Amino acid sequence: MNEADLKKLLKDLTWQEKVGQLIQLSGDFFSSEEALAVGPKQKLGITQETVDLAGSVLNVAGAKKTREIQEKWLQKSRHKIPLLFMADIVYGYRTVFPIPLGLGATWNPDLIKQAYRVTAAEAKASGVHVTFAPMVDLVRDARWGRCLESTGEDTTLNAAFARAMVTGLQHVELGKITGIAACVKHFAAYGAAEGGREYNTVDMSERRLREDYLPGYKAAVEAGSELVMTSFNTYDGIPVTGNEFLLKQILRDEWGFDGVIISDYAAVLELVAHGIAADEKEATLLAMNATNDIDMKTGCYAKQLEPLVREGKLDSKRIDDAVWRVLKLKNKLGLFEDPYRGASSEREQKMLLTEENRNLAYQVAAQSIVLLENKNHTLPLAKNHQKILLVGPYGDNQNLIGLWAIHGNTSDVITIKEAISQHVSSEQFHYTAGCEMLSDYRFLGEFGGSKDQLMRMPQAKREQALAEALRQGEKADVIIYAMGEHTMQSGEAGSRADITLPDVQKEFIQEMLALGKTNILITISGRPLVLTEEAKQMDAILQAWFPGTEGGRVLADILFGKISPSGRLSMSFPYSVGQLPIYYNGFQTGRPLNSKTHSGRFVSKYLDSPNAPLYPFGYGLSYSDVELSDLALDDVEMTEKLQISVQVKNHSSRSVLETVQLYIQDIVGSVVRPNRELKKFKKIHLEAQESSTVHFTLTREDLYYYTKNMDFSVEAGDFNVFVGRNSRDTLQASFTLK
Repeated sequence: MNEADLKKLLKDLTWQEKVGQLIQLSGDFFSSEEALAVGPKQKLGITQETVDLAGSVLNVAGAKKTREIQEKWLQKSRHKIPLLFMADIVYGYRTVFPIPLGLGATWNPDLIKQAYRVTAAEAKASGVHVTFAPMVDLVRDARWGRCLESTGEDTTLNAAFARAMVTGLQHVELGKITGIAACVKHFAAYGAAEGGREYNTVDMSERRLREDYLPGYKAAVEAGSELVMTSFNTYDGIPVTGNEFLLKQILRDEWGFDGVIISDYAAVLELVAHGIAADEKEATLLAMNATNDIDMKTGCYAKQLEPLVREGKLDSKRIDDAVWRVLKLKNKLGLFEDPYRGASSEREQKMLLTEENRNLAYQVAAQSIVLLENKNHTLPLAKNHQKILLVGPYGDNQNLIGLWAIHGNTSDVITIKEAISQHVSSEQFHYTAGCEMLSDYRFLGEFGGSKDQLMRMPQAKREQALAEALRQGEKADVIIYAMGEHTMQSGEAGSRADITLPDVQKEFIQEMLALGKTNILITISGRPLVLTEEAKQMDAILQAWFPGTEGGRVLADILFGKISPSGRLSMSFPYSVGQLPIYYNGFQTGRPLNSKTHSGRFVSKYLDSPNAPLYPFGYGLSYSDVELSDLALDDVEMTEKLQISVQVKNHSSRSVLETVQLYIQDIVGSVVRPNRELKKFKKIHLEAQESSTVHFTLTREDLYYYTKNMDFSVEAGDFNVFVGRNSRDTLQASFTLK
């Protein structure tokens, strides 16, 4: 539809039709069975007329279902305005990739762009128009459950993945979205919840907000993200959904975003619970004045917009602006020409979980898994006559896709046990669970768990499982432990105060260690765990995250050396939970641990823990011996650009993927600057014994920050450059910015 016709459509809409475009309802409102649809309407206090005018649908997917709903609603629509189908598709549709924290560990935005292009193609075939992704919230506290959905703790890396994900999802060709529309979330600073507790307060300086937390969202907006979702938290005492500073001043005015802003689930109504609005009417006014366009899953807009305009409290132009943005989005997606966007059951069969898609999921998982420990070259395992025992609740568990893969299917997953069986004979290999996932499942009741799920395993059964594992362990040369979090222990509302392995798993490991075998730990989790004890006990540790549809196959191939792990941490692993939040790019203090003027007790440290994390940002081992040397700058002074090079040598007899990371330090500034800041990175492939020169170009803009006067600029002075395989172990050089 051309713009003139679209403007005419807006002009022709009745008041009720306009309001309807700003309402998003869940699939239960659209049930063909009236009995099922009545309850939700009563709960929100809205009428069937309002439902019939709704502009978008939440979390309905599948070609058959979306086509049925769309066809039914088009028959009712006076102007034949199609519904928008929006869904949570965070890290894959039917083909499930690793969780985003694992995607961050690939350090390969180009590969992840391909993954999100596949995700969009599958979702589009199933009738989805918009996905609530990417989530680009910066995360530095592993207690927060939604670390699972983030690519990590660093601003530069986060922004690179934000651009890649949006570009992959929308796949714009000749100005048209051929994929699905991206909705970047959660704007803003949701990942900085105090104490890592879900939905908790966020309180930080504007400098910290702009330098660290906003660049990821801005990168997504600059990449063309069509929507932005507000976050649940407060910023500067004002909940984001009603925060004009964030939504109007920064997002709309400074960044020029003219797309759709949508609240998170029930966030408009939650302005009342926050205590910033007395009732639904005040909440609606705050959200609308902040330019929040769509109200997700409350009755606030449906019931309160009309009286607010009638009473003169809200300008009707604000509503027209919001409706115009929604109509423009529908038009960009081509819904007026094809309300189904080609979705069909036949197309689903052709597009979903293809061999090509599975192969890509394999590649991504292979680059996401991080080798944390490998003492005495324990891995890879030799395919000789050594006997291998696999134990643990994830050993023969198909749920390797994690909590938020809501359109994935665990039946598509090959388990670790099945995958290992393809490498070694049944005479060499045995599996027994040995222990359960948890000793207490009561928390599952909050997620609708059944009563039998809430019961602990009987003590006798636990003892039998342990006895069998010990019996089999006596015969084994190598014991592989497939351990980790329950899927419900991470993700939204998955905050944890204790982020060690579950007690029942730790107790089981202690029993097995007494056998004196070679011990290999695979950890499945949605966050960094405290693995301090396990790091001492285990001969090798593989951090696998929730690795997705192909995770089991990839893990087996890594264990036996078919591929070498190349993942690098995008989030620091704490030595203890008391260090949290912990991140590599903190500020220097007046009394640093390495102080030249203070020593002993009176420096910034813990009495009972090191300052440093167990595993730093950027860390990861491989099966190859890679050396960096000969860091060189093309000049010791910089005006606009500086060329930096480093030699990388693979001393091993096998090829390797290596991530070369470049950090800078502004030594003296008008405000304190971080100890190190990632500015550039490259993932390179080296054949056996190959050497390569890696080149970086550092620009003046790369050095910008918010100065004392909150100017985004750079100050002349001395800088350090660090290049290495992680944020800790680096080569160093220096230059002066003129």
